[in-house]
Amino acid sequence: MQVVSISSLKGGVGKTSVTTGLASAALAAGIPTLVVDLDPHADASTALGVQPNDKLDIGRMLRNPRKARLPENVVPSGWIGRAESNGSGPAVLDVAVGSAYTGIYDRPDLGKRDLRRLSAVLAGADKYELVLVDCPPSLNGLTRMAWSASNKVALVAEPGLFSVAGTERTMRAIQLFRQEFAPNLSPAGIVANRVRTGSSEHAFRLAEMKSMFGELLLTPHIPEQANWQQIQGAAHSVHHWPGESAKSAAGLYDTLLGNLMSLNKVSRSRSHR
Repeated sequence: MQVVSISSLKGGVGKTSVTTGLASAALAAGIPTLVVDLDPHADASTALGVQPNDKLDIGRMLRNPRKARLPENVVPSGWIGRAESNGSGPAVLDVAVGSAYTGIYDRPDLGKRDLRRLSAVLAGADKYELVLVDCPPSLNGLTRMAWSASNKVALVAEPGLFSVAGTERTMRAIQLFRQEFAPNLSPAGIVANRVRTGSSEHAFRLAEMKSMFGELLLTPHIPEQANWQQIQGAAHSVHHWPGESAKSAAGLYDTLLGNLMSLNKVSRSRSHR
C-alpha cells in the first residue's frame, strides 16, 4: 500500500482537483484506492459524491483512532456506479469523508502522539493499493499528521511566482519534518497544475521550476481546464465526463498516476537494498 499526501502550502492551486484527477485515473486503472479527505472544507468529498450518512467521518475517526474501524466507516465514491456501467467491472474507490470536525487538529502544536493518529486509522486500510490524502493548504497539524502516515508527498503548484516560492518552502519543510518525525518520507514530485498554454509567464516559471527541482518536477503538466469546476460540481470523474477536453485531461492523469506509482516502486526497491 502506498500512502501519498497531496499537499501545498499555498491555497488555490488546485490541490483537490489533482487529488480527484488521480483518484479518477486509479479507478479507471482498477487500482483499489482510498481517498482520505483531511481538508476541513471537505471539497474532495463533495467532488467524489459522498455523504457520511451513518458513518464516522475522518475527524471522528481521528478522535479515537484505535477504535475507528476504518473498513466499516469508509463510503464508496459516487463514481463507482458510472465506472461499472461503462464496463469497468468491480471497482474500489472509497472515501474517508471529510468534515469541519478535523479542524480541531489543525494546530501548529500537535505532539508526536497526535501526529500518529492518522497512521493508526490507516492500519485498517490493508485492502487498498493506493491511499491519497487531500491535505489542507497549510503546515499545521493536519498536514503534518498526513505526512507522518505517508510514504510520499506530491506537491501541487501553479507556474506563478508565489506558488513556486511556496513549493520551495514546502520542500524545506519536508526535509525538516523527515529529520524530526518521519525518516522514510520523501517527495513523490511536484505537479505543475493549471498551466496556461501560450503564457510566457507560465513558460518562464516552468523553466524556473525545472531548474530548481530537476526530476522532481513531474510530467505531464496539467493545463488549465475551463470545465473542471463543472465536472467537480456534478460529482463526476473526469474519465466519465463527455467531450474531448475531458478525454485529454483523463489521459494526462493516467500518465501522471503511472509516473507517480513508478516513482514509488523505484523508491521502495531502493530502500530495501
